[in-house]
Amino acid sequence: MSLSQAAVASIHRYPVKSMMGEELNSVEVTKRGVAGDRAYSLIDVETNKLVNAKHPQKWPEMFSYRARYTAPPASSQDVPPVYITLPNGDVIDSTSGDAEQTLSAALRKAVRLVRPDESDKGFEGFVPTVEGVSDHDFVFDKISPPGTFFDIGLIHILTTSTIDALRKTVPDSRIESRRFRPNLVIRTDGEEGFVENAWVGRTVRIGQVVLKIKQPTQRCVMTTLAQGDLPRDIAVLKAIYQNNGGNIGVYAEPVQIGTVRVNDAVELI
Repeated sequence: MSLSQAAVASIHRYPVKSMMGEELNSVEVTKRGVAGDRAYSLIDVETNKLVNAKHPQKWPEMFSYRARYTAPPASSQDVPPVYITLPNGDVIDSTSGDAEQTLSAALRKAVRLVRPDESDKGFEGFVPTVEGVSDHDFVFDKISPPGTFFDIGLIHILTTSTIDALRKTVPDSRIESRRFRPNLVIRTDGEEGFVENAWVGRTVRIGQVVLKIKQPTQRCVMTTLAQGDLPRDIAVLKAIYQNNGGNIGVYAEPVQIGTVRVNDAVELI
């Protein structure tokens, strides 16, 4: 695969785990991934587990919250505070003395806003009854990698070819990249199918940055949830399992750090 026309279409960062995030023109990539990505999380005070949109029965409105930084984060500095927009449109500053009280009232559960440390942080996820996924509903428990709020990989990459391929399998659904919460959307004009499947084990150069593609991104109930004007749609998850083994996109780890910008060329090396 030559990828002669491939380029960065969009860049995304999610300052608070399981909330909506920011679209950027450029971003610094560090050894820990996109600078400032999932740098904060809410913790359920009762269970001491991470608040996670993977369990929508317990946390049904997480995609109605949006976080953005008060200033651009940089690897050489402490992570800046965040502004969080609530479902009612109110905006709170994470440094405010009543920020956690306001978030707890909005979520109807006591929560704390925290930064990662080296202790294990568990989270719950819900698996729905979906043909090809599971024949019964169940809740699972997992542990985030120490020192992070990531579920698995550091950087999530998705191509426009994959979006187009999935869209063809469910023409009545709205298939857009934001359903899948990527960090980097790669424009792959002229390529067809789930092209990044073939990237696993390969190395990719994007602008100044070199990434090692580690594994496919297995999808979960989050892909079915409503986001703004995107409706809830369980058919999305069913189509992913029927047509691509449950995977959409790939996870990558930084080999060479630097800055990625929209329209940077993408090269398999």
